[in-house]
Amino acid sequence: MSFPRATGILLHPTSLPSRGGIGDFGPAAYQFLDFLSAAKQGLWQVLPLGPPAHGNSPYSSTSAFAGNPILISLERLAERGWLKPESLNELNQAVGIVHYDDVLSKKLPLLREAAGHFLQNASAWPRTRYDQFCRENAWWLEDFVLYDALRGR
Repeated sequence: MSFPRATGILLHPTSLPSRGGIGDFGPAAYQFLDFLSAAKQGLWQVLPLGPPAHGNSPYSSTSAFAGNPILISLERLAERGWLKPESLNELNQAVGIVHYDDVLSKKLPLLREAAGHFLQNASAWPRTRYDQFCRENAWWLEDFVLYDALRGR
């Protein structure tokens, strides 16, 4: 069996610079993809992207299907109007060791705010895509959301 050769780079999104104290799929991720393309690299290898269960390890996840919410880009949510851009001003912009408790305490409320704005104000196309995602993934999504809410309590 032959496999085409390819090269790439291992880099977890949390290692990228970003507002909020942890890397995410925001502007730096897009710049990284542009770099990979320019360097003729065909692969971006990442560690698991699920929500961490214990110790913030990507290898200990509460779901095989859900993504880690702290990987959501607040900048991209602000670009789409789901967050006020000024709400990002007080976020940590330093690059260094991730302080997960601090990240969660600042980022999760902004994600909840953005979700609320989306649910109240989304135009037809984004809302249709959201509703379709929920329908197609109901077989795991509803149980995960319930589990995650109970776990948070």
